[in-house]
Amino acid sequence: MDLENKTIWITGASSGIGLELCRQLAGKGARIVLSARRRDALIEIAESLPGGMGRHWVVPLDLADADKLVDAVQSQLPEIGAVHVLINNAGISQRSLFIDTDLAVYRQLMEVNYLGSVAMTKALLPGMIAQHQGMIVCISSVAGKIGSKLRSGYSGSKFAVVGFMDCLRAETAQQGIHCLTVCPGSIQTNIAINALNESGEAQNKNDDSIINGMPVDICVKGIVKAMINNRDEVVVGKGISAIAPTIKRFFPGVFNRISAKMEYR
Repeated sequence: MDLENKTIWITGASSGIGLELCRQLAGKGARIVLSARRRDALIEIAESLPGGMGRHWVVPLDLADADKLVDAVQSQLPEIGAVHVLINNAGISQRSLFIDTDLAVYRQLMEVNYLGSVAMTKALLPGMIAQHQGMIVCISSVAGKIGSKLRSGYSGSKFAVVGFMDCLRAETAQQGIHCLTVCPGSIQTNIAINALNESGEAQNKNDDSIINGMPVDICVKGIVKAMINNRDEVVVGKGISAIAPTIKRFFPGVFNRISAKMEYR
């Protein structure tokens, strides 16, 4: 896909991968619709992009309230016009043992990571089909391809995203819609710091794997390249987080033994 002058809606645009996507895609000439919860942060980011608020839009959204997303998004379309790409990037992680974790934590992870993406897609896909072109990008995770300790809720929600995108890709392939699933490994963002503990509170500490992970700008370069090349699915990362899905696929017994022995805290 040629990204110049395309309108790209990005959730989770205020930090991490979402923020860097705004910067790199705007640098390639795209118009960005920035969504996250904090309006002030989004306005500051939009003003820093080429063309500022005269070229880009700020639409605060809370993906934890999926029931309201479709109407909230579609109410903005008369002003924004045609949206060519949706990047479902917003998400939250988890660090807790299943046996200790409140059911409410699982519900929150599914609401934000899965149902939020489904609702955003529900809101924007009809317009893409009507214009016979469009791209849906979902930022899943390597945790959406493999499981490991302390991430049962997060991994479950990201597995759901991968399955959803496989189905959507098949259903829309003849309608001019391209579906890209991105599975980042360990990337240098605040995802671990903000990860939910067993009570649903941020754990407020980082993971060594994230500290030593791939820089976010390199990760986003890989995502943008996959968009331009119309890839269906891509794993972006370095080290064990990048090769773990391949190990799991071809040597599942070996992977399961390694995963069971690894300690994460």
